[in-house]
This record gives sequence, structure tokens and C-alpha cells, in this order.
Amino acid sequence: MNRTVSRVLWIIAGVLLIIAGIYCLCNPDVGLLSLSLYIGIAMLISGIIDIVIFAKWNGKMFGAGWFLADGILTVLLAMFLLFNQAFTMLSLPFIFGMWLLFSGINQFVNSFELQTLGVKGWGWLTALGVLLAVVGFFSLFDPIANLFALSILVGILLICEGVAAIVRACISHRLWR
Repeated sequence: MNRTVSRVLWIIAGVLLIIAGIYCLCNPDVGLLSLSLYIGIAMLISGIIDIVIFAKWNGKMFGAGWFLADGILTVLLAMFLLFNQAFTMLSLPFIFGMWLLFSGINQFVNSFELQTLGVKGWGWLTALGVLLAVVGFFSLFDPIANLFALSILVGILLICEGVAAIVRACISHRLWR
């Protein structure tokens, strides 16, 4: 796998996350069961792509360990969403909040590694990381209060995750040693 394939995989993951986010925004009345299915599939693909990129570029890319950690957590949460539908209906707000919190911290930490390398545009990943982490943190306070709001929130945040993946693809040429 070459660097171009890695960039294309990040773009694919970003586009899938954005599509899932737009779907949530356009259909806020979607049942939590179907919402967990779409989110689970998008998260599974995104996590697998991060793990594949880590496997190929470990030792050749700065911050590769963070991609592995984010990929593993994303795959585990996606499998939980996909294979435990009954419990997922009750726990989706908690699971999604934890995923956003961890993913936001990951984006935030990676952005400072990019800054030390002199990569332009690292501030965008910092801002997205902070946004994701803050929203993930606050979503854990009262996650079942309004599932309609969760659908809108999920849509917006999936779009943010997708944009972060596409930004990562656009600046990834500066990540390789």
C-alpha cells in the first residue's frame, strides 16, 4: 500500500462519516435502532481504515500509535453497536459520547505533533479535536434527555469526524518520515 492509497482510505472514511451525518440531520425522527446501525457501520469502516494505515505505516509516520488506538476503540465500539442492538438503544448516547471524547483528544494531540513538524493547517485539527472532545464530554452529562437532539448532534459530529478525516488525508503527505 502506498501513501496515495492511505490518503484515499482516509478520504473514503471521511466521506462515509459525512454521509452518515447528513442522513442523521435529514432524518431526525430515525429510530435509535437504525441510527445505531448506520453509526456502527460508519465507525467500523473508519476504525478499520485507521488500523490498516497503522499496520502499513508504523515506524514511518509520526503519531501512528494514536491511529492504532483510535482505530481499535472505534472498531470495538462499532461492533458493540452492531451486535448488541437492544442494549445499544439505551447506551448509544454514552457510547457515542465516549467515542467523541477519545477521538477529539486524539485529534488534539495529533495536531500538536503536526505543529512541531511545521505543518500548515494544524490548527484546524486542534479546533476540531477540541470541539469533538468538548461535545463528547458534555454529551455524557444527560445523554437520554432528548433523543431527537441526539440525532441532530450525531449528524453534526459525524460530519465533523468526516471533515477531520479528510483534512488528515489532505495534510498526510507531511506525516511520513
